[in-house]
Amino acid sequence: MLDHSRYWLWFLGYLGGRGKYDNLFGVNLSLIAAKNPSRSLHNHDTGLGSIGAALANSISYWTNDIFLALYITLSPSCKNTWTGFSKEATRDVLKFIWLAVPSAIMVCLEIWSYEMMVLLAGLLPDPTLETSVLSISLNTNGMIYMIPLGLGSAISVRISNELGAGRPRAARLAVFMAVFMVAAESIVAVAVIILGRKFWGYCFSSEAQIVGYVSDMMILIAVTNLADGVLSVLNGIARGCGWQKIGAIVNLGSFYIIGIPLGILLAFTLHLGGKGLWTGIIAAVFAQTLFLSIITIRTNWEAEANKATARVYDSTIPVVA
Repeated sequence: MLDHSRYWLWFLGYLGGRGKYDNLFGVNLSLIAAKNPSRSLHNHDTGLGSIGAALANSISYWTNDIFLALYITLSPSCKNTWTGFSKEATRDVLKFIWLAVPSAIMVCLEIWSYEMMVLLAGLLPDPTLETSVLSISLNTNGMIYMIPLGLGSAISVRISNELGAGRPRAARLAVFMAVFMVAAESIVAVAVIILGRKFWGYCFSSEAQIVGYVSDMMILIAVTNLADGVLSVLNGIARGCGWQKIGAIVNLGSFYIIGIPLGILLAFTLHLGGKGLWTGIIAAVFAQTLFLSIITIRTNWEAEANKATARVYDSTIPVVA
């Protein structure tokens, strides 16, 4: 099945860069409304089971891509954003690559570290139990992370716009507000996780051993989210300021020098199993948050605004009278 995400990411960047998150929200809301009946149809009426669920997901995601493509093509608000192909589109392409490659490394290093923990769980004494619980934990953490991720995306766009417009005070204020909002959200999320931890496992399995293990892991997930929410905003600030190279170095050190080695030590040497692996993730997240917090606190926003403004004027296409 062809990967839909390569197209969805283009649409997300295009609409997000123009502040059209309400349109993205509307399309995604309709996608959610259509997805559950589609899953039910494939699971129960066709007897395809898990294959049917995957097929239903693929269909719904491709439907999302088609709707977004139609909106961008037909909407009057997007009409004047495309003026045809031009060689000017290739100006400063090396500068773009200089930002894009570290940005990709920054994201991949973090995502791969979580997936690596699931792979390492397969080497533990009870691999079926450990991989099942870590997969549940990973999906749960990813679901909770969606709200901070949205705030991180919003602050990235806002910071880049404010700095490019030469408004450092507005950029600093946006940082404070985003951190405050995500901190409040994290407190609520942690409370919900702890209150529902004994019941959450039943959403995935009816086996008492898995449910009990998931209940214990939810405590670790709650601790992770104390820092993970703020971290998502800090990552957004880093992207908005063009610190992708710094972010990649921070992620490399946090996850691959601190987090994963510590997780392996706790899981295999101290025999803490999946809890030890996830504790390594916690250490990496807190280290990443600490490093990016120090960088953000020490930022000279006036200097960043001057750099951004200079880049804007440097990339402006001259108009011939």
